[in-house]
Amino acid sequence: MEITTEMIKELREATGCGILDCRAALRDADGNFDKATDILREKGLAKASKRASREASEGIIETYTHGEGRMAVMVEVNCETDFVGRSPEFLNLAHELALQIAAANPLYLNEEDIPQAALDREASVAAGKAKEDGKPETIIPKIVEGFLKKYKQETVLMNQAYVRDGSMTVQDLINAQVIKLGEKIVVRRFVRWELGAEADVEEDAEEAA
Repeated sequence: MEITTEMIKELREATGCGILDCRAALRDADGNFDKATDILREKGLAKASKRASREASEGIIETYTHGEGRMAVMVEVNCETDFVGRSPEFLNLAHELALQIAAANPLYLNEEDIPQAALDREASVAAGKAKEDGKPETIIPKIVEGFLKKYKQETVLMNQAYVRDGSMTVQDLINAQVIKLGEKIVVRRFVRWELGAEADVEEDAEEAA
């Protein structure tokens, strides 16, 4: 299939990848746009994973307030270079993460940050409810497993559905920028306050990419 300039332009605008990479991906995908996008995504994440040991100490502490100061969010997002840290794409990502935290109220950054006591408590609640509902003992473990999976999706920032696009997670959102910007990106920590309420959990970061 002939790879046209228009096809390359469309793929480049969608992925932020270079002309040569887009042309090669389209060629490998026989002109299929979705397959070419997947190829570029896989290559981009593979390259990013090789940078995992690189230091990410640049970036921004993004702040967001809502309701005339009744709620506030702070989130630290890091990258490798000051050049990327000042780019519109990176700054927009930090802002979107702050909005996500404000809207979805995550309690933890990663699954590893959830205390075992919290998981045990949620499992106990799920098992107790299943028994009250008369569920057979044989299926209660599966019910508890599903309950805990949902709990992690709702309370862990990286697992949450992106508030602007429920088809992708926050981790997917970050991965897309890792591919586009070509640098390691780390959400270092966050905190969310509401007037008159206890501050939510502030989490130390794990690598987001």
